Amino acid sequence: MDALIHKVHLALGGKRLDRALTDALPQFSRARIQALLAQGMVRSEGVVVQDASRKVQEGEAFEVCEPPAVEALPEAQAIPLEVVYEDDDLLVINKPAGLVVHPAAGNADGTLVNALLAHCGDSLSGIGGVKRPGIVHRLDKDTTGLMVVAKNDAAHHGLSAQLSDRSLTRVYVALVWKGPSQAKGRIEGAIGRNPHDRKKMALVSRGGKEAVTDYAVLAHYGAWVSLVECRLKTGRTHQIRVHMASMGCPLVGDQTYGHARKTWTRGLAPDVVEMLSAFPRQALHAREISFLHPRSGERMRFESFLPDDMQTLLDALNRILK
Repeated sequence: MDALIHKVHLALGGKRLDRALTDALPQFSRARIQALLAQGMVRSEGVVVQDASRKVQEGEAFEVCEPPAVEALPEAQAIPLEVVYEDDDLLVINKPAGLVVHPAAGNADGTLVNALLAHCGDSLSGIGGVKRPGIVHRLDKDTTGLMVVAKNDAAHHGLSAQLSDRSLTRVYVALVWKGPSQAKGRIEGAIGRNPHDRKKMALVSRGGKEAVTDYAVLAHYGAWVSLVECRLKTGRTHQIRVHMASMGCPLVGDQTYGHARKTWTRGLAPDVVEMLSAFPRQALHAREISFLHPRSGERMRFESFLPDDMQTLLDALNRILK
C-alpha cells in the first residue's frame, strides 16, 4: 500500500502548527500529527518541517505524508488447541467457542493465529499475511467446529482453490427459532454490508457477493425451535446466520441477527424460554469438513461431535419437548 499525501492550505495564521494541522485533518489526533512531524513526514514548499510549536503563516501550504500501516507481527502464545489431524502440509483443528481466528481491532492477541504460531513455529503458510498465516477460511468467534489450516504455501494454494471451486465442503449444524417451512431447500441471496449498520451483514440487492446455503431440517422441537443442517456452497461472512435470519429463523443465541419474538414462544414453558434465551452464543457448529489433500490428492473427511453447551441444550429439549 502506497503512502497517502494530504495537501493542506491554511488560510489563517497564528496557530501552532500541530494544532492547525489537526484542525485541517480531523481524521488525525494531535498526537498523531506530532508523531508525523517528528518523523519528518510534513513538508512546506519541499522543506521538512518538524517544529510542532511554530506558528503558521497565513496562506501557508503543507504536505502531510501518511505512511502505510505496518501490520504488527503476532506473538506465539501457548493456547491449548484440539488438533484432530496434522501432517507436514496441514492441520485440522476443532475450534472452541470464544476463540477469535486472527488478530484484529479489539483482539490483538489470544487468537487462533497466536496459538498456531506456538504450535507450528515458522512453518505456517505466509499467504494470509502476517496477521493470518495459514488461515484458509475462518469461523466466527462464537462458532465452534472444524477448520483446516495450511502449513506451507503450496498447501494454502491448493486448499484455497478447492474453497473457490467448492470441492472443499463444510457442513454445519444450527439450532434455530421456529424452523424452515420446507424440510429441505436452498437459500440464495447476495450478502454484503448492511447499509444501515456497517457492523452487520445483510442480503443486499447491489454490491454483495453470491451466497448459497443448502439446508435440511434434522429435528423439530414443537413449533418453537428446530435443528438444521447447513451445507455451504459459498463462504461469506456470517452466511448461515444471515440466510437463516432472512427466512425468519434466526439462530438461537444470536445477539446480532435476531431474538425470539414473544409470539414464537407462546405455549412454551417459561423455564424453557429462559433456557433458550440464555444460551450465550449463536448455536452454530461446523460439524464436518472434507477436501482433497493438496499433496496426495486423497479425499479427507473429518467430523466432530457437538460441543458440550449445544449438546446439553439439545438433551434438555429432547427430554422436555419430544
